[in-house]
Amino acid sequence: MGRSEEIERLLQTASPATRREFLKRAAVTGLSGPALFALLSATTAPSAAAGARQALTVPARAQGEPKKGGTMVVTGHQEVASLSPDDAGPTVHFVVVTQIHNALLEQDENFVFQPVLAEAMPEMSPDGLTYTFKLRQGVTFHDGEAFTSEDVKYTYEWYMNPANAAVNANNFASVASVETPDEYTAIVRLKEPNAAFHAQVSTTFIVPAHYHGKIGEDAYKSQPIGTGPFKLKEWRAAEYTLVEAYDGHFRGRPHLDAFRLNVVPEASVRAIALETGDSDSSVWPLVTEDNLRLADDPNFTNITTSSLALNHFPLNNNHPILSDKRVRQAMMHAIDRQVLVDDIFGAAATLATSNLSPALEAHYNPDVPTYPFDPARAGAILDEAGWTMGGDGIREKAGQKLSFVCTVVTGDQARRPEAEVSQQYLREVGIDMQIEEAPIATILEKMRSAEMDASLFNWTYGGSGGDPDASVELRSNGTNNFSHFNNPRVDELLDQGLRELDPAKRASFYKEVQAIVADEVPFLYMMFWDLFNFFTKRIKGLPESALTVDPIYAKAYQFWIDEG
Repeated sequence: MGRSEEIERLLQTASPATRREFLKRAAVTGLSGPALFALLSATTAPSAAAGARQALTVPARAQGEPKKGGTMVVTGHQEVASLSPDDAGPTVHFVVVTQIHNALLEQDENFVFQPVLAEAMPEMSPDGLTYTFKLRQGVTFHDGEAFTSEDVKYTYEWYMNPANAAVNANNFASVASVETPDEYTAIVRLKEPNAAFHAQVSTTFIVPAHYHGKIGEDAYKSQPIGTGPFKLKEWRAAEYTLVEAYDGHFRGRPHLDAFRLNVVPEASVRAIALETGDSDSSVWPLVTEDNLRLADDPNFTNITTSSLALNHFPLNNNHPILSDKRVRQAMMHAIDRQVLVDDIFGAAATLATSNLSPALEAHYNPDVPTYPFDPARAGAILDEAGWTMGGDGIREKAGQKLSFVCTVVTGDQARRPEAEVSQQYLREVGIDMQIEEAPIATILEKMRSAEMDASLFNWTYGGSGGDPDASVELRSNGTNNFSHFNNPRVDELLDQGLRELDPAKRASFYKEVQAIVADEVPFLYMMFWDLFNFFTKRIKGLPESALTVDPIYAKAYQFWIDEG
């Protein structure tokens, strides 16, 4: 079956004028358990054992001497609905939250754990159940109060308390207790070994016990106080967030006077802001045409990395139509995903085969059920499921139309064409996917509560920090299980994956998870993007290599502005 004229029109609208060869993906670290722990104390990025490294698309940069002053301005595609660390999942949120807060350990742009509020990597007991952190002394929160072990205990126990219904509560499921023998020692005891402990728990931003405990989480979302290099000055969720340098920061006052994120939903407007100098960086990708054009512009430093976040359509598996996996499988066959990759995203993406990116080489499973573009097969599956074609071209069963609503992010110029082309592909096999728009905060809330049929956004289903765990996203009780996927075997495998410290055995669990996800299709997994991140040449202090981009913004305290 050929593409309709409508599809051709949409593709012409979204297609770039030229094609180019893109950087190949780097393999991120596949080590875990004791092997990973041995690596963690290193101060350099992983060597060949971690796979080929993605290089910057520019040569080594002359840094010059740091200069004081100025405001770095970045743009994001969606509102910053909360400044709480528990809501830092979306990139735009993270970029702001990381300026205000710190964690015991933080991962850098090459997936290497770095001690921050901890003096060094923690001591781990031989059985892998106890982690002892020695904390930095002389660290203060933005209100001048000292940071101590009590703040670590309070933060971790807040996540552990079911009454708080924390988004990231699953990350603390293995924590039994947190002890504070003195002001600068925190001991975390686990119920069972957790191979993802460093990635899940110790990278959690710390909040002040004396303050958060007084005002509560709801108030803290708009009035945060952390130990970070910048403190909140102004916050208007849908307009901008402005943070200013904290003079008392333990790593020294930032070179910048301030860091500002402006909310600009339209990707084309973010590109214009870069070219006019009104913005120093866009923390979310531009549309393909602008990526290609700016990639060769000498006025910008371009850092291109491989995304581990899955571009996908989460589907409410509790929906009366979408609960049938045959419908979900048919949709996978109905959409020509390679055309989306080539014609909408300029070939700057890799087709997804399940929830994990092929860049996560040690845990990736290529031997899973696949869904090549085959509209005839899609139609046959729907026929078998009892959906018959109606006179209006939309299938029906028991008087119900095969129709659902996909809610995309308001103003999302990058993914809206993807939704529109997919809509036309689905229409050709008799599926009616309506498209509506809503702010990302609304989408996340309603997908979590099963009040929305479907959406389209990028999210990591295993791979954050190079670790394959996806308990928060794929476990039946996962707080970011947007599709409400419920598979007891997947729950079991995810639990086994966290307990297993042997890398090879651990990988086998996640490979089986991928096979189940590919068969069940709880969401329409589309692709993994190549991410283009542009910085104006006036921003200095950028790292010389990177496997992932978001942590680069956590280093804004090291950046400086040079107008020369």
